[in-house]
Amino acid sequence: MKLSCTLFAALAAVAVTSTALRAWDYEGHRMVNEIALASLPADFPKFVHEADNAERIAFLAGEPDRWRNVPDLSLRNVNDPDHYLDLEQVPEAGLEIAKLPPQRTLFALEFAAGRTAHIGEFPPIDPTKNLDHTREWCGFLPWAIAENYDKLRSEFSYLKVFEELGTPAEIANAKADIVYTMGVMGHYVGDGAQPLHTTKHHHGWVGANPNGYTTAFAIHQWIDGGLIAKAGIKLSELAPNVVPAQPISLAAQPDGRDPMFVAAVNYVVAGNALVEPLYRLEKDHKLGDLPNDSVAPEGRDFVATQLLKGGETLGAIWLTAWRSAVPDTYLRKQLLLRQVAAAPAPGK
Repeated sequence: MKLSCTLFAALAAVAVTSTALRAWDYEGHRMVNEIALASLPADFPKFVHEADNAERIAFLAGEPDRWRNVPDLSLRNVNDPDHYLDLEQVPEAGLEIAKLPPQRTLFALEFAAGRTAHIGEFPPIDPTKNLDHTREWCGFLPWAIAENYDKLRSEFSYLKVFEELGTPAEIANAKADIVYTMGVMGHYVGDGAQPLHTTKHHHGWVGANPNGYTTAFAIHQWIDGGLIAKAGIKLSELAPNVVPAQPISLAAQPDGRDPMFVAAVNYVVAGNALVEPLYRLEKDHKLGDLPNDSVAPEGRDFVATQLLKGGETLGAIWLTAWRSAVPDTYLRKQLLLRQVAAAPAPGK
């Protein structure tokens, strides 16, 4: 364990106020949303770049973490697991990552049954630390991403109809819905870019540890914000490296699963592949987590790359939602009926 006792104590004092996982501090999440905005092509709806809307999208990057700051157990139960997926627990429950169902509730049933059948693979749950009943779950991050994508595509679908047949107020409200979903969705995509949100080793290495990785709880919070602050990573240096967004393929999957959900799972799997490289950087003194250590270029580049990856992935999801959205036919029918009803009777 390399994290200094002083640093560990300081970070742990903050962390123990909540058992929930966080990814990136607000500044990091905000950068992810701003990078995504910068990645959008010129033909993307321009209202998202209006100053007030762009600021709101950036601000909403922190919204799901703000929901975690309250003690309400019902909110924590439904919100907290959306921020992570402890990927190793999926096979430990006897399930296949490549066959995860897109329906959250179906997965919950399968995981609960698998966890019960393989209970020896899981550490005991301390009920005093599980008042919100989230520790029975391995997390729902890819579901949160895919579900918010579906919401956004629906909002683009009805915006197109309101722009044709709606009132100025309806159009403004539809745009506000889109801004809100874009911003909140960005939080979960940003979570997926932080490798410690894709693993059971989220607050230090657990279980067998032949490579001697740190078991310090504080590593998570250090990656979230301490390193970013110490290394001085800013949006201004990342912005020139933003790659223009490209839509995600929605080609039919051989097994019939929703292609955006499959893309979200693959995104989390790619993040999980970086868990050991991240722990190796810490072991090799590259993360600047000791008071007298500076952040090595390798550690700085690792985090900067993940912030860019999160933003570019988010931009691609936004773009896909807009381009794949078709006008809401039910709403269009209703607005046409309203138009007919409002028309003056013949001869008047």
